[in-house]
Amino acid sequence: MNLHYICRMENIGITIPTGTRKEDIKVREKIIKNFYAKWISEHPDKKIWNEDLQDYICVKYQSINETYNKAARRYESTLAVFRLTEVLEKAVLKEERQTKPGDKNQKPYSKLLIMLYDGIKLTVGVQKSTQEKVQYCLTALGSTA
Repeated sequence: MNLHYICRMENIGITIPTGTRKEDIKVREKIIKNFYAKWISEHPDKKIWNEDLQDYICVKYQSINETYNKAARRYESTLAVFRLTEVLEKAVLKEERQTKPGDKNQKPYSKLLIMLYDGIKLTVGVQKSTQEKVQYCLTALGSTA
């Protein structure tokens, strides 16, 4: 099995499998969920100020679900999750998209903001009722997810 150490990123000593087998994806899902749990404990208000939007981007349950479902599919996207705070702060708006009709996960949002930072794509949903910006998904560019 081909394994890669990401100690150099955050000095956290986690081994992330690089493969595409179901077991590799399951391990990456767990790593992402654990990362978010730690992130939320360090950021109890669950939001970060984005310089480009001049507004907060919130992290909610759906942020975690959508991200681990997509990012766990690719090793590079799993690594991108470890840069969550930096990406939330520094991502720049590239385009606005309409939500997909019939997609229950996108139903609460009036539109999606596609933001980029250092090879990472951050999708932010704008909530219909409050206009609050919510991290919808985070993946490495080039991801088919």
